[in-house]
Amino acid sequence: MTFTMTFRSENKLPFLHKPLHIAYTAIFVLFLGYTGFTTPDLLNWLLENSLSLSVLIILAAFYNIFRFTDTSYTLIFLFMMLHVYGSYYQYADNPFGEWMKGPFNFQRNHYDRIVHFGFGLMLTYPLYEIARRGFDLSVFLSSVLTLSLVLALGAIYEIVEWVVADLVYDGDEQGMAYLGMQGDIWDAQKDMVLAFLGAIIAIGFAIVLRKRKQPAPSKT
Repeated sequence: MTFTMTFRSENKLPFLHKPLHIAYTAIFVLFLGYTGFTTPDLLNWLLENSLSLSVLIILAAFYNIFRFTDTSYTLIFLFMMLHVYGSYYQYADNPFGEWMKGPFNFQRNHYDRIVHFGFGLMLTYPLYEIARRGFDLSVFLSSVLTLSLVLALGAIYEIVEWVVADLVYDGDEQGMAYLGMQGDIWDAQKDMVLAFLGAIIAIGFAIVLRKRKQPAPSKT
């Protein structure tokens, strides 16, 4: 099992030759800054976006070690934008989720459900790409490992979210709002199921696209 190294010593600043990556970074940083300066709840914003900043730092640190495809960077960018928009308000008060209540007759704000589903749908392919290209695993092992990782990360997020709410908000109503439960005792389990469903769909697309790209067997 080998890990693919994409670093090129003769090109110390390869990022400058990737306009798409520069555009994604600039748009995300500007949007992150805008939401941070204008959010009505700075503490909630800081707690939610500690994850966003961590992902940004990791991507930058490993940029010359493992280079994702533009497809993966696009999916990561879209998910990060979705998450930061959710953190602008508390997820339970997100304006788009509030708007959805009318046309779809929802009883609760479902924006957090969209983001958890988006986590599985949009971040599965980058994780799959690490397994396939980075560690040169088979399609089967890459798929199983990626699905398992999405489930694990979903569970870890729910645990961390609970710990933060208990420590920062001391289990009061503000903490419940931060968790986004909205009275649903099965909120965490439903979030993990949605992420896993999104991951299954993404893996399915990845496998189908791979088969379509494979050259047809030559006729003898």
